[in-house]
Amino acid sequence: MNKYYIIDKSLLPETFDKVVKARELINNGEVENISEAVKKVGISRGSYYKYKDLVFESNDEIWNRKAVISFLLRDERGILSKVLGTISDSNASILTINQNIPIHNIASIVISLDLSNMHNSIDTLINTIKEIDGTSRVELVSIE
Repeated sequence: MNKYYIIDKSLLPETFDKVVKARELINNGEVENISEAVKKVGISRGSYYKYKDLVFESNDEIWNRKAVISFLLRDERGILSKVLGTISDSNASILTINQNIPIHNIASIVISLDLSNMHNSIDTLINTIKEIDGTSRVELVSIE
């Protein structure tokens, strides 16, 4: 995780905290949509979309324990198996896998992971998955 920092929120713009609060409202079902969430916390939709995948609240007890990654896979036999093997080799545990039906021979995959026992960083895992022939757009969606 060499590209991430833990920073006291008092040093950051108030917008970041509001983005986290808006995401919590959405995730907890306290609002019906993004427009309602951003209005309630007092930020623009543009600010929300700009930072929603970049700003996360840490919790000391579970920091770096769970992650969600997304990627695209070519619809060919064995590629998903290689990805799952790579995750297993890193000692991460798969919590959920969501795979969409391939369109134009490309499938969208989202995997949530438990990183508690992982022996390398999430960045290393993502870079290793990127190297698998048939994968593309490998991205860290969220981490806690």
